[in-house]
Amino acid sequence: MKLLSFEVATPLGSLTRVGAVDDSHTVDLQLAYRLMLMDRGSTRRSAERLSEALLPTDMVDFIEGEDRTLDAARDAIDWAQTCGGVGAEGERMWYGPGERPHLVPLLNAPLLRDFMGFEEHLRNVFPRLGREIPPEWYAMPVYYKGNPSSVSASGDAIVIPNYADEIDFEFELAAVIGRGGRDISVDDATSHIYGFTIYNDFSAREIQAREMTVGLGPAKGKDFDGAHVFGPHLVTRDEIPDVYVLRMVGRVNDEIWCDSNSGTIHWTFEQMIHHASAGEYLRPGEIFGSGTVGNGSALERGRSLRPGDRIDLEVDRLGVLTNAIRSISPDVVPPPA
Repeated sequence: MKLLSFEVATPLGSLTRVGAVDDSHTVDLQLAYRLMLMDRGSTRRSAERLSEALLPTDMVDFIEGEDRTLDAARDAIDWAQTCGGVGAEGERMWYGPGERPHLVPLLNAPLLRDFMGFEEHLRNVFPRLGREIPPEWYAMPVYYKGNPSSVSASGDAIVIPNYADEIDFEFELAAVIGRGGRDISVDDATSHIYGFTIYNDFSAREIQAREMTVGLGPAKGKDFDGAHVFGPHLVTRDEIPDVYVLRMVGRVNDEIWCDSNSGTIHWTFEQMIHHASAGEYLRPGEIFGSGTVGNGSALERGRSLRPGDRIDLEVDRLGVLTNAIRSISPDVVPPPA
């Protein structure tokens, strides 16, 4: 199932909904399920209670519902199809492309961990930094923790913060935890993955380099407003038979900069989950970034992004994640000197 978050206008203001992409339509899952129950004889009050419990409008709550929630979502989609997406009183259960603003698929993720999973990226980048790949990288999958509130969706403009003259993109995959756990084995880790999405980890390289000379970070090099982009959908694991055979093509202004494959990854998501869960409980909704695929950044070409550049990241079965770069925002407060 391809899931997303979107907004609908109501007399109480805009509300966030969880939707599923069915062909070219986005189905409002909770509304469709409520109308289905009423059509089958439930009272409005009962249908509202059941639909809110089984199909919550917050994606983390939705994920925590596991198979029971997905089964209800499938029922809602099937029923919406039988009545053409319109309820008995004219309620709209689905929307066409572009009719409703699509948000980040997973809002309010409890934690974002971004790993360094692809050796080719390191082989391309470390010589430019005058360094060797650290031996410890081959010993364990390392990660930094990003700000899960500094997120954007496909189609959003990415604003260069006013403490940077330019930024870079980083082409990644992301896995979302569906079932929590601690001390998860590599063999059992797949069962803890809810689904996958495309991840563009935008970076302000100059301050990132300065931060990391101290031995910590990155921080402001990664966590400016909107820097972590996910989408266009959260695709459930059952839709991806093998996440390690996906072609990954990155374009900047329609020029191919990256044509790689997820199978080139060195540290798998299963190994990442095993490592991160050692002595620590993973929660549903946590995001695990793969790290940048080889040639999936401007730095590897000795280049950077400027206002007006458009980045399209395409992955088999996951779709296309698109963002454009905007000039510096005067509203962004620079970090301390």
